[in-house]
Amino acid sequence: MNNFFENKRVVVTGGAGFLGAYILDGLKKRGCKNILVPRIEDYDLIKMSDIKKMYDEMRPDIVIHLAAVVGGIGANREHPGKFFYENLMMGVQLIEEGRLRNIEKFVAIGTICAYPKFTPVPFKEDDLWIGYPEETNAPYGLAKKMLLVQSQAYRQEYNFNSIFLLPVNLYGPGDNFKPESSHVIPALIKKCVDAINNGDKYIECWGTGSASREFIYVSDAAEGILLATEFFNGAEPVNIGAGFEITIKALVEKIAKLSGFTGEIRWDSSKPDGQPRRCLDTTKAKKLFGFEAKTDFDAGLKATIEWYRGQSNG
Repeated sequence: MNNFFENKRVVVTGGAGFLGAYILDGLKKRGCKNILVPRIEDYDLIKMSDIKKMYDEMRPDIVIHLAAVVGGIGANREHPGKFFYENLMMGVQLIEEGRLRNIEKFVAIGTICAYPKFTPVPFKEDDLWIGYPEETNAPYGLAKKMLLVQSQAYRQEYNFNSIFLLPVNLYGPGDNFKPESSHVIPALIKKCVDAINNGDKYIECWGTGSASREFIYVSDAAEGILLATEFFNGAEPVNIGAGFEITIKALVEKIAKLSGFTGEIRWDSSKPDGQPRRCLDTTKAKKLFGFEAKTDFDAGLKATIEWYRGQSNG
């Protein structure tokens, strides 16, 4: 550990969220003394006036921009306009104001949804622009992707140090388990654990189970983001992933087994599968800032299941 963060003022937007908690923990472990989290009650980061107020009051050297309006396939289908506008305005204005104030570094967190629907697997960063994203989450994915365009344009014109990272789907203790907005792993864990608690004979899952996904344990993702913040100062986008894929069908079976659910798994094929496959090429992150995911998938799932059990029994 060097003392890169020790005397830096680091603003973490979304620091009160799932990934944010792990980023804050990682910063503390690295000796960062000035970690600042703009709370939504105090700053609406969609409004430029609140962004200016945040910069005035917090005076960051570095901004790690995690805040996002997110959800699963259902939420994306219901709110494409909101997801586009709010994610775009937050990011674009935070970067612009950061540039005007000459901050040291801006870390923009993108999304796997920015990739084209039919990207060759594993997804390489060079393939980001070969097609249109999967329709159900394209507005969100494109809003985030614009932050890459902005970061590169600002580096070129203003020499502004903004980097762009693409984390794959996160999971882990502290995840969002609300049915209306949760992602696939917490949604499936909730279904299995709740079915056991309620004595239900079956669970119902969206789609056909044939789509594949990649998942990264949240503390690994936080470590990747912090390593990039410390050591990476380049224009190109970089994937943050675990470098493996699993079909949704295999994932459901694994979660059922690990949670002890022995009932029937029913598939509602009238619901969408989303993007057909997702798996990242993670060689760039290792090469550019020495990041590799370390958490075993089964071990990570077990920890997440136990955490949810603790919450639902508490």
